[in-house]
Amino acid sequence: MRTFTCPHCENLLFFENSACVVCGTEVGYDRATRSMLRAADGVRCANAELAGCNWLADGGPLCGCCALTRTRPADEDAGALEAFAAAEAAKRRLVYQLDDLGLPVTPRTADPVHGLAFDLLSSTDQPVTTGHAGGVITIDLAEGDDGFREGLRARLAEPYRTLLGHFRHEIGHWYWDRLVADAPEAFRSLFGDERADYQQALENHYGSAPGSEWEETHVSHYAAAHPWEDWAETFAHLLHIRDTVQTAAALGVLVAGTPIAPHPGSRVDAVPEDRTDDVDELIATWIPLSRALNQLNRSMGKDDLYPFALAPAVQEKLRFAGAIVTANRTAGLRTARERT
Repeated sequence: MRTFTCPHCENLLFFENSACVVCGTEVGYDRATRSMLRAADGVRCANAELAGCNWLADGGPLCGCCALTRTRPADEDAGALEAFAAAEAAKRRLVYQLDDLGLPVTPRTADPVHGLAFDLLSSTDQPVTTGHAGGVITIDLAEGDDGFREGLRARLAEPYRTLLGHFRHEIGHWYWDRLVADAPEAFRSLFGDERADYQQALENHYGSAPGSEWEETHVSHYAAAHPWEDWAETFAHLLHIRDTVQTAAALGVLVAGTPIAPHPGSRVDAVPEDRTDDVDELIATWIPLSRALNQLNRSMGKDDLYPFALAPAVQEKLRFAGAIVTANRTAGLRTARERT
């Protein structure tokens, strides 16, 4: 995540800001320009109060991110609405990063068959399963409750579990359908054959002890359940790593010896070139940075921020996912040039 500047006084702004803390100017994130504008220069998203959205509307009452949500809790469900606001905040960060990477974010209103939509549902009165099906991503809003989420994390032996992580994982499934499924041969050589029985694979996964044999070939225990989950976990980790490295660069955080230095334009709203497409360079930056972050967390009495090891086989899968992202962005840029 890059930092931004106030359009009035040029003070430092962060992605979540809705007003400048120095001069008080009300601001909103403009998705078209990827910058913070004066709120008076646009129309605030209708979810500004309901979900704390600080984006500007996009041709309707909602911003482009909030418009992706197909179902949300009822207005009278106060508890679920609080979790809904947390989920929307995570989704805004997701959509920002997808835009930054040049990946398609096609809404279901534009493509009713394959387009993207989110159902953010409360499991208070009915069971809800977080998952993806044909472009519809369902999130159980109970994941916004720290106690509930931590209980599941411990029960499922997952060292890392966050709302943002769920969004990144589930949208990985959508991108597999959109960007990988039509030519899966190279995918299968690294991740395995996705045609293996999915339900049986999950039963086997949850019916056995975690063990440690997966650590040399998968980024997480859950990734070992099935090739689809391996892809989604790998894709999510690529987004985790890219976001954290970019944020560190924007804030001038640098671990000695890492190749990605803070970019002098990292606070310029016009999207500086501080993103690397070289996954090897990204990993070379990430490994010492993540170790430093883990040690800082331990100094505060917290668990490791990134409790994973990137074995050589996992790094190869990250390279594959990175190549898919780069190839798609290149194709998108070529299409844009053809239109002009």
